[in-house]
Amino acid sequence: MSERLPFLFELGVEEIPHWMITPALAELEKLFAAFLEENRLACAPLRFDATPRRLVLRTEAIETRQQDREEVVMGPPKSAGPGAAMGFAKKNGVAVEDLVTETTAKGEYFALRRTVTGKETRELLASALPALIARIPWPKAMYWTGKDGVRFIRPIRWVACLLGDQIVDFEVGGVRSGSLSCGHRRMGSCEIAFDHSNYEERLKKNGVILSAEERRKRIESGIKKLLKATGFTLVADAALLDDLVYLTEFPTPILGSFDAKFLDLPREVLTTVMRHHQRYFTLSQEDGSMAPAFVAVMNIKADRQGYVRKGNERVLEARFNDARFFWEFDQQKPIAARVDDLKSVTFQAKLGSYYDKAERMKALAAELANALGADEATCVRAAELSKCDLTTEMVKELTELQGVMGGLYARSQGEPEEVAQAIYSHYLPQSMEDPIPATLSGKVVSLADKLDTLKACFSVGMIPSGSKDPFALRRAAQGVVKVLVEGRLALGFDGLSKELSDFLWERVRYYFRDIRNFRYDEINAVLAASPANLVDCEDRLFALRMVRQTENFEPLAASFKRIRNILRQAGEPAGAVDVNLLEHAAEKALHAEVEQLQPQVEACVASRDYIRALQLIATLRPAADKFFDDVLVNAPEPGVRANRLSLLGLILNAFSSVADFSEIVTESTTESSNSSSNH
Repeated sequence: MSERLPFLFELGVEEIPHWMITPALAELEKLFAAFLEENRLACAPLRFDATPRRLVLRTEAIETRQQDREEVVMGPPKSAGPGAAMGFAKKNGVAVEDLVTETTAKGEYFALRRTVTGKETRELLASALPALIARIPWPKAMYWTGKDGVRFIRPIRWVACLLGDQIVDFEVGGVRSGSLSCGHRRMGSCEIAFDHSNYEERLKKNGVILSAEERRKRIESGIKKLLKATGFTLVADAALLDDLVYLTEFPTPILGSFDAKFLDLPREVLTTVMRHHQRYFTLSQEDGSMAPAFVAVMNIKADRQGYVRKGNERVLEARFNDARFFWEFDQQKPIAARVDDLKSVTFQAKLGSYYDKAERMKALAAELANALGADEATCVRAAELSKCDLTTEMVKELTELQGVMGGLYARSQGEPEEVAQAIYSHYLPQSMEDPIPATLSGKVVSLADKLDTLKACFSVGMIPSGSKDPFALRRAAQGVVKVLVEGRLALGFDGLSKELSDFLWERVRYYFRDIRNFRYDEINAVLAASPANLVDCEDRLFALRMVRQTENFEPLAASFKRIRNILRQAGEPAGAVDVNLLEHAAEKALHAEVEQLQPQVEACVASRDYIRALQLIATLRPAADKFFDDVLVNAPEPGVRANRLSLLGLILNAFSSVADFSEIVTESTTESSNSSSNH
């Protein structure tokens, strides 16, 4: 075994956008793991860290050279004679006596066995790292040193790369690798000497906390310390915390305040300004109301003179003054008077304006309201006004408040509360983490919005392909699925084009598999039974999950798969069962069991008692096992064989109404392909 030494690679750059860092680290890990495997290098566990200005890869021990390996070079067949052997030996720089004979399926061949000396790891790394760096995928990358240079997200400023105490020498992006790191832009040295044992300590002394988890804990503990004895409570915001972890190298929370007069503005406006524009945390008072204070996170150790705090307070006050102006200015024109203004706001070139979209939404909302038992007038009015806030100054400035501002303006201007709530929430859900609209009217308008976008885009051929989805149609479809399932809305996909229906069913599979954690074979089994809608689909999946845990379920599922295979191989249409042709006691017993169970199962399915239906079906297992143990399905007599196939067809059809059992994957589903012919 070769010697092992610690390895460290630090790529220093201008600030990387925070949201790109974690994916980049994941790609770096994949690329380096592939390098290790390709070059047969063993190493201790890899560790990856990052700040806005550096990507870091470390391991405590990596082999310093590849292991030597024996290589077999195949030559001509022995039947080619001595001349061929001499030519092969000469080509490889050895004597004919050094050749050996290798026996293969095609005969005996001349061959050469030789030892290939492993390369030095430092040499391999120096050769591979420049290309590896260039292969890290970024949403946007540029040439920073001309067309012949590396494409990267930001200019590369320094590279530290050490194997043991030796530099791994290479050049990337016009920068030569070395042994020095660089500290915090304002608090650290531009040249930091270090070794493997004190690397993180040296960085910290120069204003860089390398560990993302340590930066996170510093932010959290700093906020707790700031809020102690203030009576304020942090409004949790995990996404903002994640952003700040990768926006800073030495995060320090500070507590700021603003004039309480701004609290008469809608909370949604204030929090959006703070969160999306300033990246401040919102605080609550003891009664749950919004506090006239905030927490900002700066990228330096301390603000002893309060200059940073005062600067943030001044910026926030200016933002809030703008928001107050927009709020008051927008309300000079009622939301209902803005409908015609939507004619000048383009939705999509081929699909017209937002006025056209609102008109389509009104028709859809009326149709959906009638189907779901919602108030039609409320849904249509909300659909009509839902996009009007796109013409307001507030939404032009704070685009994150689309829909929300429409709801707030509608409420402020006397529209019915149900209408205001439906407008307010109709963009929900925008992700799988979002809630769905709380009211039935809100759900209807949300569906009308998303279904209109899907139907309109599909009608003009704007269908997502690969990673391209400029109108976020997958997100819209996922929103439709989430609203239907979690809102318990019994609505099918009738009347949609086949392409759109298939697209939605793909999202259904994703939702139940990846979000709700149902097994893929359970989903296949339920969808094969053609559920009426997604509520029905969820009920069947839940029943399947519950009954699957019982002892008879999976063996019976294996029998159903066997039945389907037998019928498929037979290729004969199953007719009615002739009781006079039932010869064996086991087939008579199975037929009697089916006759008894079928009406009970049908009654349970009709009343949507799917758990009981599946429990009843599972009781068929002993009779089915006995049948396959004792009865030869492919009997020599044509009539008996056809009757037994008809019995199997009856079982498959009668008991696949809840779910297709043959889709369930069990330990017994790897039967040999000829098992059906044996029975």
